[in-house]
Amino acid sequence: MMKTLSKLLSLLLITGLVFVSCSDDDDNGPDTGGGNPDELSGIITANLTLDPSIQYKITGTVTVASGVTLTIPAGTEIVSETGTDKYLAILKGADIDIQGTATNPVIMRSNGQAGAWGGLVICGDATTTEGTDAVAEVGGLIYGGTNDTDSSGNIDYLIIRDAGAQINADSQFNGLTLYAVGSGTTIDNVGIINGTDDGVEFFGGTVSVTNIYLENNEDDAVDWTEGWNGTLTNGYVTNTISDFSTAIEADGVNNNPTLVNFTAISSTGGTAIQLKNDSGATINGLTLTGFDTSFDFRDSAPASNLQIDGADADTAADAVFSSSSTNASLFAWVINAGSGSDTLLPATISSDLTLEASVEYIVNGPVLVSNGATLTIPAGTRIVSESGTANYVAVLKGASINIQGTMTDPVVMESNDGAAWGGLLICGNATTTEGVDAIAEVGGLVYGGNVDNDNSGNINYLILKNTGAQINADSQFNGLTLYAVGSETTISNVAVIGGSDDGVEFFGGTVSVTNFYAENLEDDAVDWTEGWNGTLTNAFVNITIADFSTAIEADGVNNNPTLVNFTAVSTMGGTGIQIKNDSGCTINGLTLTGFDTQFDFRDSAPASNLQADGANADEATSYTTSTTEAADFAWATN
Repeated sequence: MMKTLSKLLSLLLITGLVFVSCSDDDDNGPDTGGGNPDELSGIITANLTLDPSIQYKITGTVTVASGVTLTIPAGTEIVSETGTDKYLAILKGADIDIQGTATNPVIMRSNGQAGAWGGLVICGDATTTEGTDAVAEVGGLIYGGTNDTDSSGNIDYLIIRDAGAQINADSQFNGLTLYAVGSGTTIDNVGIINGTDDGVEFFGGTVSVTNIYLENNEDDAVDWTEGWNGTLTNGYVTNTISDFSTAIEADGVNNNPTLVNFTAISSTGGTAIQLKNDSGATINGLTLTGFDTSFDFRDSAPASNLQIDGADADTAADAVFSSSSTNASLFAWVINAGSGSDTLLPATISSDLTLEASVEYIVNGPVLVSNGATLTIPAGTRIVSESGTANYVAVLKGASINIQGTMTDPVVMESNDGAAWGGLLICGNATTTEGVDAIAEVGGLVYGGNVDNDNSGNINYLILKNTGAQINADSQFNGLTLYAVGSETTISNVAVIGGSDDGVEFFGGTVSVTNFYAENLEDDAVDWTEGWNGTLTNAFVNITIADFSTAIEADGVNNNPTLVNFTAVSTMGGTGIQIKNDSGCTINGLTLTGFDTQFDFRDSAPASNLQADGANADEATSYTTSTTEAADFAWATN
């Protein structure tokens, strides 16, 4: 095979296999080689700037020749025909300049289904273990050299959809393919969606990528080989499809690339990170949610090759990874691009938003209310979520929620199929034993501070159903999750029904809750940890299912929260209240009915930590002093 681009171009020109001489063509738009102003095909041999008012079509292989720059302004859309010969390649020595913005990203997609075209391919002059002038599996493209600071241009705010066309029996295109691309190339703000192979694959090189969103790519979201050693900062992977491969696959020589704040969420289990042979990486900030397997080390790859937050990867089955601060709010520009739906709740709510009670809203992915914004939900509003760990509503630290339900018209949030979803989460600025700016086990959410009277808004008459999607082997979402929520937040008249984990869980904070109903939660109806010290008034727990955990579970430091009139009724036996470690509480008005065991003290927790009706909790005592009844919650159960 000829190694030099000049020889390759000469051969193509002589045989007449390509259209050439791409240039601006008077008032008729650019001559892009395909004979029509809106077609892209063949070799681009002169600098070319596309027109964002034109929707371009890829009708054949498009290559940008060495020494040439292809400029793509904000808002440009490029639509590819179907086929393995349909892709855009930036040859070694060429440049691409994608000038998208958050409000006007550049979009590249197919005119068909996922896997219909070859995506964007960039060939650079940086080092690769394949050597100089290596030949790619794609179209005989040449890549690789000795210039690790090589620049192939700039990419900003680009969305690639539907890539992954089949090359041969063992290989497919990726969304973004980077062959020996150098560190002088800037790649920021990229979304790669619905590919049938990898989202992004690095074949050697030194290029770094910042802010990359990868959704439902059927093989690996991020893949590298041939000794890539750049940095990937702020990566977010979400998979709601089955039979994907991994969030990360690494193979070949270990040049120890760095990942900073990498979050991956799966609604369908699967494997998060797979290392093959001698490959590895250093990850500073990692959150994995919903995967069956965190790490898969193949071909004798050692766990020491994967350094996470300063230590070897923890391969224990119950290990939890929740240190990444990257969450979906960073990628609202790609998640919401082209959604075209007034009923789909946006990924990020960055300014005040009031919903309409007459509209049934859809949750399809994380919905995050950002710092300074308020989400107002009027009485009677219904919000229906896709099931799985990728779907939840979160009120971020500094944001507010205002749920205005009434007894006759409560607000309802539930899944669309009866399977578990992530529920409602609120992140506050009150104290927690985890400290300031703790990272939640959910999607990189940040919570905790030193403002115990912090206000995250108001909730009144809310019903949550079908919550509790599994985060990992030891943790699931709850119905209502309260991360360091402060005392000025008002929460009253909340019902959580039929969830797969806890009804309400307090992670520190000082918030109080009045009138709480929990029915058939598979784990704990009420759970607290991290030093919560608010008050729960008028709670009723109704259990008619087997294999639940408890009506109350308390763990961690004991800040002695107060419960006033707590009634729990079980028709299936089980345990009423479990106290772990140093936790405890004071209960004034307690009724426990139908439990085999009223109190379970674990990890040396003393009975004196649980004061029930003015005395140490006593298994031999019958507790019937709560005045809270099931009828108080007819608004939620009728």
